[in-house]
This record gives sequence, C-alpha cells and structure tokens, in this order.
Amino acid sequence: MPPLTPRRRSALLWGLVGALSFLVAHGAYLLAGGTFLGFGPIAVVTLSVFAAAATSSYYAERRFGLLGRRIDGSE
Repeated sequence: MPPLTPRRRSALLWGLVGALSFLVAHGAYLLAGGTFLGFGPIAVVTLSVFAAAATSSYYAERRFGLLGRRIDGSE
C-alpha cells in the first residue's frame, strides 16, 4: 500500500467531514419528526457521501492546486 500523502489524508478528512455532516442532517431530520429508515440504508448513504466527498476533494485539490497555500497567497 502506498504511503498516505498529505493530499490523500486531506481527501480522507474531507470525506469524513461530509459523512459526519450527513449524519448530523439525518439526526436533525429525526428530531423534526422524520421516520427512521433502518441502519442499512443510512450506512449505505453515509458511505456514499464519504466516497463522493473524498473523491471530489482529491480531484479538486489537484485541479485547483490548493495544497500548501495560505489564504493570503503567500507560501
């Protein structure tokens, strides 16, 4: 297995942020009176959100070249 590069670590962390955001939104849906669909469907959607967020973050970082740059533009 190749080493975990900063770009890959960043993509995995963004995937985690996306998955946790979905779970928070689902919890808010349940608190608002929504029905629980079961563990399986929620797990599948959470993993899908994780994969989509991580993949899009990985390619966006390469496309826009934001790794290692500061907001003010200095390096």
